[in-house]
Amino acid sequence: MLTKRPSRERVAPGWGAHSTIGAAVRAAAEGAVVSVHPGEYRESLVLDRNVTVVAEKGPGTVRITASHGPAVTVHGGQVVLRDLTIASAAPSDAAILLRGGTPALHGCEITGGRVEVTGDAMATVGDCAINGADGAAVRLTGTSRTVLEDCAVRSAGGDGVTADDEARVECTGTRIEDAGGRGAHLTGAARGRFTRCEVRGTGAAAVHAEGRSALVLRDCRLYDTGAQGLRLSGTAGRRAPADDGGERPRDGAAAEEPESSRSHAVLLGRCEIFRTAGAGVLAEDEAAAVLDDCHVHDTRGAGILVSGTGALELDAVRVVDVADSGLAVTGGATVRVRRGEIARTAANGLYAAGEADLALSDHEIHDTAFTAVHLAGGARAALTECRIRDTPEYGVRVCERAELAAEETRVQDVGMTGVFVEGGDAALRGCRVSRAQTGLDLRTTHRPLVADCEIGDVAEIGIQVGPGGGAVIEGVRIQRTGSTGVFLDTGSVVRIDDCTMTGVEGTGLYAGDGARPRVRGLTVERPARNGVFLAKAAAGLFEDCRISEAGYPAIYVEAEAAPVLRRCHVSGGDHDLVVCDGAEPVIEDCGSDGVRDAVLPQGGGAAPSARAVTAVRGPARGSGSAAAAEDETDKAPEERLAELRAELDRLVGLDGVKRDIVGLTKLMQMVKVRQEAGLPPPPLSRHLVFAGNPGTGKTTVARLYGGFLHALGLLERGHLVEADRGDLVGEYVGHTAPKTQAVFRRALGGVLFIDEAYSLVPHGQSNDFGQEAISTLVKLMEDHRDDVVVIVAGYPEEMRRFLASNAGLGSRFTRTLTFDDYDSAELVRIVRYNADRHQYACPEGTVESLHRFFEDLPRGEQFGNGRTARQVFQLMTERHAMRIADDLTAGDARDLTTLLPEDLPPTQAV
Repeated sequence: MLTKRPSRERVAPGWGAHSTIGAAVRAAAEGAVVSVHPGEYRESLVLDRNVTVVAEKGPGTVRITASHGPAVTVHGGQVVLRDLTIASAAPSDAAILLRGGTPALHGCEITGGRVEVTGDAMATVGDCAINGADGAAVRLTGTSRTVLEDCAVRSAGGDGVTADDEARVECTGTRIEDAGGRGAHLTGAARGRFTRCEVRGTGAAAVHAEGRSALVLRDCRLYDTGAQGLRLSGTAGRRAPADDGGERPRDGAAAEEPESSRSHAVLLGRCEIFRTAGAGVLAEDEAAAVLDDCHVHDTRGAGILVSGTGALELDAVRVVDVADSGLAVTGGATVRVRRGEIARTAANGLYAAGEADLALSDHEIHDTAFTAVHLAGGARAALTECRIRDTPEYGVRVCERAELAAEETRVQDVGMTGVFVEGGDAALRGCRVSRAQTGLDLRTTHRPLVADCEIGDVAEIGIQVGPGGGAVIEGVRIQRTGSTGVFLDTGSVVRIDDCTMTGVEGTGLYAGDGARPRVRGLTVERPARNGVFLAKAAAGLFEDCRISEAGYPAIYVEAEAAPVLRRCHVSGGDHDLVVCDGAEPVIEDCGSDGVRDAVLPQGGGAAPSARAVTAVRGPARGSGSAAAAEDETDKAPEERLAELRAELDRLVGLDGVKRDIVGLTKLMQMVKVRQEAGLPPPPLSRHLVFAGNPGTGKTTVARLYGGFLHALGLLERGHLVEADRGDLVGEYVGHTAPKTQAVFRRALGGVLFIDEAYSLVPHGQSNDFGQEAISTLVKLMEDHRDDVVVIVAGYPEEMRRFLASNAGLGSRFTRTLTFDDYDSAELVRIVRYNADRHQYACPEGTVESLHRFFEDLPRGEQFGNGRTARQVFQLMTERHAMRIADDLTAGDARDLTTLLPEDLPPTQAV
């Protein structure tokens, strides 16, 4: 049986053909092919039956321009348009309007207007170029179904593809680019599936799903956006209770529902999102989504930002190289993260606030500029088998009402505390913290749990419990700490069971004034100081504890302390137990062996009564406060003041600053004498402004000033804590005050030195978070006026602007010390001082050349005063090494140490 070929109508100039496409269509039989001769046809086609319209000579040869309204309108039938160029009458009009039937476009170019699919049309658009003008390039509404395959979509004035109502769209191998608005926008109850697509160069989000829409992206790339890569709003991704059961078009000509078995109907698989002006992914309102095996990187906002009450699941997602936090979660959002990575962030790795609920498992967070995991507000986070490392701040910080549950998680290589609980609560099981300043710092009224954890290689304290705080510490191993193993601050109540400490460079366990720990089964091996130190009025119960080879008395009990020591044993060392006058310990069944000056019965015999134990004072005493008391010097104040004065005198130049510091020291001495005599001190502010250019010795003088005040007994420690804008100013609302408070707390008892303080008030940014840092600082200075000295430093003109930025600053900083630039002779002295320290000689000719060098050296913005002089010395030693490298065996020994004029670098090298 022969198949009937479709009839054919031809459109061309001359005899035997139709002059218009419309005429040919009207004359065509059902299913006919209309072949169009090259040329431009100004008409508006209305098609409602089966017909094919094709360019006779291929793409680019036939142009249909609308005379009015759309150039092509399809109301029904199987309409095929092939290789045509179709243009609208006006940029605001649709070039093609598909209202019904199953229209198909192949190899067409649509320009100057949009493709609109509406009603119940089931459209297929393949290998087409769609260049919109005003509004969306492709607009899908109603219950339409549309397939875009291997297309290029552009819209200079609006969105690329937009779907509304209950429209369905499936895009495969399609490029959406250079859209003035969003690349793809789904709203209402629309559904979309995008496979192997690229969305780039958009003015707003690359893809935005809102309303009740659903979305699947697979193997897609979203990049170079003017806002987010993916934005989810409203209830997008929340699966409806039941599908609508709508008819699917033939040949896959509609988007399938997302096949995720999970509860969300937005799914991204193997997608890449990068170079976004905003967050890589933003999920707001009640939106929900699943991201699987995706890569988010090089974003100018957060990598992934979740707000509202939405939900997000991240599986094997990498977020790296972002200019903000890697993952930020606020509001009441729920986030589940598995097998992923957050790295190289310019802020936090993970930031959570509000009532956020997070669970992370087998996840890695590293190389963050701020705290790796920051929990604030009422956020809750569960970390299981996670790895946190390489941050200059905290590994994990828990603030306000936040809660942390961590299991088998490792925190290492952090610049501050491994896990810092500052309010809120925490439970840590089987975790490891290493290579941090402090292992755990628990400052909360709750009772955090620390069980079966390991803490090691920390610079200061293993575990610190803040004033009045509590904790339960079970089965913890503490190894190699630079200071105290466990430090219990004033009034703390802690339970410690079956813990061990080895390699502690300070005291094993320090219980502060009024602390009441209950300690069972504690083992302290070879502490450099005391095994257990009980400060004034401390109490508590110590049972079955073992202390060996303590560098100081194994157990030291200060006056008024009243602990119960039961079945404790000391081995090795000089002293087993020291009890000071006024202490009232209860000692039951304790003993020692191998102790050179033992008080307890040897071999574990009956213990002496508390009154029979010898009281020892002086050098045998252990620690009196966290790290400061362990570093106490035994030098007399007069001797220490003389040393500091000599060190000040050795500084090059700075004659006016030296006079000011000496004058302030004498004034402080007079203040102290008046106070000791019962006289009121004169009005005086110890806070200072250091005004001067870089490299003029401001930090060194600040350290010496703290030393003077400590030697006079006016500061408890006199240590120096340096800070800048990055240490004080946070990235979110509510983040700045805790950061400023944390830095300030570290400086209590010493000097807080804020370099380039004017950076807290950037020019023209009145709403900058730096103002919050200043306000917080002013209040803290008032609350702790006798406990800390604050020095702000920077360029003279900028410092005047800084002081004028807040009314409270001027009254607290009443004295300015001016650090003048070094002249050439002083710079030469600095070079010669460094040469002497490193055993180099500078002959007279070299000194003269140095002086000429510094006279000729430009003193622009890059000039660093003393820092420049030290750099010159370093360059001279390098050039010296190159000069004599070939004659090391034959040369005179003096050649190894003599710097000559030719070793000076060219001025442009400095």
